[in-house]
Amino acid sequence: MATSHQASGIEAGRLSASEIADNFGDLHPQYEAHEAAVAADRCYFCYDAPCMTACPTSIDIPQFIREIQAGHPESAAKTILEQNILGGMCARVCPTETLCEEACVREAAEGKPVEIGRLQRYATDTLMEKGVHPFSRAEASGKKVAIVGAGPAGLSAAHRLAMLGHDVVVYDAKSKAGGLNEFGIAAYKSTNDFAAKEVDWLLQIGGITMEYGKKLGAELSLDALKADYDAVFLSIGLAGVNALRADGEDKDGVRDAVDFIAELRQADDLTNLAVGRNVVVIGGGMTAVDAAVQSKLLGSENVTIAYRRGRDAMGASRFEQDLAATKGVKLMFNVQPVAIHGNGACAEIELEYTRSEGGTLTGTGETVRIAADQVYKAIGQTLEGQPDALALEGRKIKVDENGRTSVEGVWAGGDCASGGEDLTVTAVAEGRDAAMDIHASLMG
Repeated sequence: MATSHQASGIEAGRLSASEIADNFGDLHPQYEAHEAAVAADRCYFCYDAPCMTACPTSIDIPQFIREIQAGHPESAAKTILEQNILGGMCARVCPTETLCEEACVREAAEGKPVEIGRLQRYATDTLMEKGVHPFSRAEASGKKVAIVGAGPAGLSAAHRLAMLGHDVVVYDAKSKAGGLNEFGIAAYKSTNDFAAKEVDWLLQIGGITMEYGKKLGAELSLDALKADYDAVFLSIGLAGVNALRADGEDKDGVRDAVDFIAELRQADDLTNLAVGRNVVVIGGGMTAVDAAVQSKLLGSENVTIAYRRGRDAMGASRFEQDLAATKGVKLMFNVQPVAIHGNGACAEIELEYTRSEGGTLTGTGETVRIAADQVYKAIGQTLEGQPDALALEGRKIKVDENGRTSVEGVWAGGDCASGGEDLTVTAVAEGRDAAMDIHASLMG
């Protein structure tokens, strides 16, 4: 019997197993073949297609949609995967509403773009479900490359390097691969253990060895890697979490949103996951929305996202904001945390209203208190454990347009590197492009 939905404190079993199963169903279910054909028919197959320009991995979108229209989803998948080897996951988690679909000519004309993300998923799922891998390795080069971090950038680089004939060893601090795809994305966006299945499928290329439980700065040193390998690619992500800098931050019930999402993603039975009756998430990005929505789906009665600036400044797209609202999450803008109250455990959070003056955020002095037995911090992550030899830029590893760091023979990409947005699709592009530059460097 599920605990009462309204039970105070942090409790497991707020909803029944069947309610939770319904709540965590696929956000955008896979197209049937006839649905994909109808959706593909809406594409104008633009010359100089704006959707392609908007895609960080430069997938030939009109080409793959044309292949779906012609009844060849496997060919469409190969077109996608040539540019984006994690095209299956990107089809699920990409903010297409602010990338390819926002740029779609039909979006401008009708406010209803071609559903590029769902078409991409239809193609890649069709191919992957057949268990085939459309790429093969080049002749062995005799070169060895080390990759530190098995997230999107690292996996993308590993696949491309292996395909080009190099031997690749991928190290990761965790016990399984995938990075944020496995540990950091809402469960309703990636169902049925898809992240792990995609990694297994990617490794079919051969030539890639996975080594788990090995972290840079602990089990691994950059100097040793440089000595043992012909090149090194760092994709270590952002392991640190910014502090709230609010009184009472150390109370029970206050935790990092990324840890909550990771725990949820790895849980075998979501009815065993304890959540608060009153949950407040501090932040304005995708992580904040994922933590808030999933709290609601687990049975939290009142869930609030508190963000220090206005709606337009939120990192989460309008689609994500609307998703949160439709699930019953309250969005509060222009508020910042000043204190968490409670006797040992949090019971209330005190928020101060803010205003922006000349681009600088200041508190107004006016405060409001709201009930909170759980507070999640989703205010950005920081680089941790990077070697001192590497130059930094904006608190990330400094890289050039090819992903080269300040240290000879070392490249970096993904969230840990300076430059692009912190998106899965951007990380895939950076891993792929660094791999091409590593290949050119190794082959002289």
